[in-house]
Amino acid sequence: MKKTKIIATIWPSTDSEVSIKKLYESWVNIIRFNFSHANYENAKLVKSRIDKLNKSRETCLSALLDTKWPEIRTGDLETKIQFEKWNIFKIFVDKAKYTEDGKSLFCDYEYLVEDLNIGDIIEIDSGLMKALVKAKNKDYLEVEALSPCLIGSRRHINLPGKRIRLPWITQKDKEDVFFAIENKYDFIAQSFVRSKVNVLELRELLDSNNAFHIKIIAKIENEEWVENLDEIIEVADGIMVARWDLWIEVPIESLPIFQRQMVSKCLKTGKFVIIATHLLETMIESPFPTRAEVSDVFNSVMQKADCLMLSGETAMWKYPIECVEMMTKVIVAAENQIHYKHHDFENNGLTPRDIEKKLLIKSSVFMADELDVDAILIFTRSGRLARLAASYRPKKPVYSFSGDFHSVQHMNILFWVEPFLLNSWSESSKENVTSSISLLLEKWKLTRESKVIVITDIQKDGKEIPAIEIITIRDFF
Repeated sequence: MKKTKIIATIWPSTDSEVSIKKLYESWVNIIRFNFSHANYENAKLVKSRIDKLNKSRETCLSALLDTKWPEIRTGDLETKIQFEKWNIFKIFVDKAKYTEDGKSLFCDYEYLVEDLNIGDIIEIDSGLMKALVKAKNKDYLEVEALSPCLIGSRRHINLPGKRIRLPWITQKDKEDVFFAIENKYDFIAQSFVRSKVNVLELRELLDSNNAFHIKIIAKIENEEWVENLDEIIEVADGIMVARWDLWIEVPIESLPIFQRQMVSKCLKTGKFVIIATHLLETMIESPFPTRAEVSDVFNSVMQKADCLMLSGETAMWKYPIECVEMMTKVIVAAENQIHYKHHDFENNGLTPRDIEKKLLIKSSVFMADELDVDAILIFTRSGRLARLAASYRPKKPVYSFSGDFHSVQHMNILFWVEPFLLNSWSESSKENVTSSISLLLEKWKLTRESKVIVITDIQKDGKEIPAIEIITIRDFF
């Protein structure tokens, strides 16, 4: 049983009911919808398939909507333009002054000329071409191609080291958020987060539409995170190390350092963290990954991330299921090499009551090791107890039970937490424990000889009293 969770991006090659089941059976935990490309009609259909499979208990999958958010692109072209190394060409910002002549480009960022200086670098088509700014004019920049590249329409532009002046939530973004609310998504991955203000704006939009249940994952994709990462982690529910745009925005040799720093900061604050992009990219076209990709997955697991994300590997043919199976094998191999130490983390955002429960969780994690129990059972309404347990990186499996559907969906992203929905959720802790143990016996997760640690709330005089028990199953019944 792997501890590290997997997110898989869905697309026509994997959006059928049969394929979704295969992804789940290959140990995928969360399905990602990429709204840089998705359309509402298809996304609604696929989400309904996931809901149907979850309802029938054939799967237990959560849904993540990845937003497009503001971005900078080149303009439309009737014919692609081949630029050669050292070519000098113009990039216009005023569409009225731009004419498609096969030698110049249009950029939709109105502040391009104002924000850039001579000697700055522009990354075009996600870094496939670098262009050096040689001269500035009122309506355009004159640049020099530092590498050959064939440029088509609407290519992505990055401006490394620059603070981008774009509206934060566009009308398209709002429509996507409303779609996530209407179709009951569990997570929104918020692209190009630059400060905590961005996260709080999205949180306000969700809360004002009674979508308190949707968790926000802040995607770190540009240099501004360096000075703002701590405050972003503080207000976001989790962090994604979005390496695709990040490697363009920062020196590529520094990317592994930044990744390690982000994972470490999340571990210190008890927030979940996802590592994404290019983990097994070769398997889009090949049945086997490269040695470097296997090492990348292995090292990401060794850093103790909660979750790894597959993008094009499962969204595009040819080997989506094989790719997940390969990732699972590498994850398990890496986890077998780790000695998980239960490092403590900060109490930011925790109430005094939460801190009491955190200490209870901490004790149970250490007790589980000392007593060599088979599992830790947690009963939680909100899922917070499970998050606290996952943050300690337990060595024993954590089975978490809730009567709240949304809490179960959120726990799917947490390190080595396997969530279960208790339809018979009771105010009696004993009844909940009995129901959960029966379920685990039925699923062969435990046997009558198993010993477990149980964390629950005892109800007394209308108050909840956190409690910890050590139970041998045969004695309990």
